[in-house]
Amino acid sequence: MRKNLIKKLIVLVLLTVSGCKDKEQVQVPMPVVGATKAVRQDVPIVIEVPAKISGSLEIQIRAQVGGILKSRMFQEGQYVREGEKLFEIDPEPYKAALTRAQGALAQAESELRRTTRDYERMQKLFKDGAISQKEHDDALSAYERANANLKVAEGSLHEAEINLGYTVVKAPISGMVRKEAQSIGNLISPAGESSLLTSMVQICPLHVNFSISGAMWSSMNKGYRDGKIKLSKSGDFKVEVILPDGTVYPQIGKIIFVDSSEDNLTSSISIKAEIPNDKNQMLLLPGQFVRVKLIGAAYRGVVVIPLSALLSAQAGSFVYVVGADKLVEIRPVVAELVGEKAVIISGLKEGDIVITEGVIKARPGQPVNIVLKSEDSSQQRKE
Repeated sequence: MRKNLIKKLIVLVLLTVSGCKDKEQVQVPMPVVGATKAVRQDVPIVIEVPAKISGSLEIQIRAQVGGILKSRMFQEGQYVREGEKLFEIDPEPYKAALTRAQGALAQAESELRRTTRDYERMQKLFKDGAISQKEHDDALSAYERANANLKVAEGSLHEAEINLGYTVVKAPISGMVRKEAQSIGNLISPAGESSLLTSMVQICPLHVNFSISGAMWSSMNKGYRDGKIKLSKSGDFKVEVILPDGTVYPQIGKIIFVDSSEDNLTSSISIKAEIPNDKNQMLLLPGQFVRVKLIGAAYRGVVVIPLSALLSAQAGSFVYVVGADKLVEIRPVVAELVGEKAVIISGLKEGDIVITEGVIKARPGQPVNIVLKSEDSSQQRKE
């Protein structure tokens, strides 16, 4: 009997607890997500593309006279200034030629003086009728021939001086000297391959060669004509060079050439920029591959959201929008990525609230609590 009483008490307790649970209403709290408002602002356009460095001037150093290469006055890869000596070709044969030319000039000058005196005497005698016309003309011809021979001798002397000067090969520009093409002791000829001694590249300034796609070029032009894109006050693009290790080259360049036609093979437009290198720094070298950023254009007054709010699916891009009733809505958008921002082409308007953090908690049609963040995330408030 006592056992039956205990069983009844246990059943009564269980029924009581079960009834209490049925009366309780279980409330699941709304998820908390981070969100921001779509804003309208000017957004800088930064175009980043691969590029290649080249010298602003690259030249070959060739011998202009022949002979034995006697000496080299530079280290390969060295920076030299304009006018510095690079090579010397054996000058002795050209010194001898200069001496002969000087002697020939002295002879021509002496002959001119003699024929001048003869001609002056013949003129006086001819006026007095003491000589014939032929004798007068012969004296004149001798004088004119001596005068011509003097000019030939002067030319030969000048040529000999030039050739002797060419035995010392000097740097025609300031820049870096590359590997020698001829060794000391080689016989150099002013014609043919043996005339090449070395080459030089001017590194102040440097050139950066790159290209942008024809589609990007057309898009930029169309946006500028439609007033959607604005340029800097100067109307020029600044060129920023990014080194292979990710650091930024300290000097800013400018565009100096844009090709007038599109490359049919690559569908791109070639561009050349000039980069200052006043201190002859070795941070950039000709032939080096880098990246460049073109800075100077901006989208004018476009709707912008953080890149973290933009989601992608097979059908395209979309965002989660929170309405005034705190309900979540999926909104398809067309956007263009610019740095850490998404420029909205269509699908959103200024002031729309989009989810940027905790997207995985949100469900379309379900309410959420939002932590609204400003564009720079400097202020937060809970809705």
